Amino acid sequence: MRRWIIILLFVGLFAMPVRGETIRWVDFGVPYESLKYAMNADIDSYEKEKHISWIEVLALAGCRTGGKCGLSSVKKAVKDLQGDKSPEELLGNLYKYYSYYYEAFNGALGGLLGNFSIVVDGEQKPCYGLKAYCPIAAGYGYSHCADFGNSRSFGFTRKHLGNDLMGSQGTPIVAVEGGVVEAMGWNRYGGWRIGIRSFDSKRYYYYAHLQKDKPFAPGLEEGDIVQAGDLIGFMGRTGYSDKENVNNIETVHLHFGLELVFEESRKECNSEIWIDVYNIVRLLSEHRSTIVKTEGGWKRKYPFVDFDISAYPKDNIFV
Repeated sequence: MRRWIIILLFVGLFAMPVRGETIRWVDFGVPYESLKYAMNADIDSYEKEKHISWIEVLALAGCRTGGKCGLSSVKKAVKDLQGDKSPEELLGNLYKYYSYYYEAFNGALGGLLGNFSIVVDGEQKPCYGLKAYCPIAAGYGYSHCADFGNSRSFGFTRKHLGNDLMGSQGTPIVAVEGGVVEAMGWNRYGGWRIGIRSFDSKRYYYYAHLQKDKPFAPGLEEGDIVQAGDLIGFMGRTGYSDKENVNNIETVHLHFGLELVFEESRKECNSEIWIDVYNIVRLLSEHRSTIVKTEGGWKRKYPFVDFDISAYPKDNIFV
């Protein structure tokens, strides 16, 4: 067993790009418990003398474990970063992999924590913490499992590049992270679908199989800016059809996918970087947006302001 662990670590390290090269692949497999521990260490240390970034924690643990980031390695990374040594001093020869893991984890998670506020009873309440939302609105049940990489056969044999969240017809779907609506309309595989690019352009969120006839939030159009937790559409079972607006999926569900974009020319190609979001969805399940229906239509109950958006210049937003 020990020999196999060493071999797997060697293969994982060998596959990494050297410093300065564009990342070609990310095998994201950080466990939920590790994500939560690193996130809480980041939040708990905010505004303290030494703020512990969860991206730095995971990058340090990733170097030591070949990206596996088990809970014990994450706990050790937090403890080590609380001290006086830099990641370079802590890692020694392994530091040559640090920039890869930092960029990879920042690409996957960089927009999930930050400064924001919600408005409750007309009062703005500033916060620092998890500012991204579960794609399923509050009050609506769903189930999911680790299904990334499972086989799919419609059109051609391929791997499932997302996480299917099973729920009820018409369940409100919200934007996980703020960004720009980059794609919207019919796709023979995804049915009615929406693609949203994060403000820093590194993440492309894909929401598919939205409901027939009225799949999208009223008034939503390509090029619109949405905030994390905004209503974007409704769960359904459209897709697997060349004919538009057809229910051809057996089970009502949301296909939720996340593509990492480190180089714009690789955004749509045969080597796109889609990652397993199952544990990210588990983490986001603790933060859900309340969407209510009134006589005037659907609206968000608690308005949201992302204080970090100003950090991204307009020319970095892909419309």
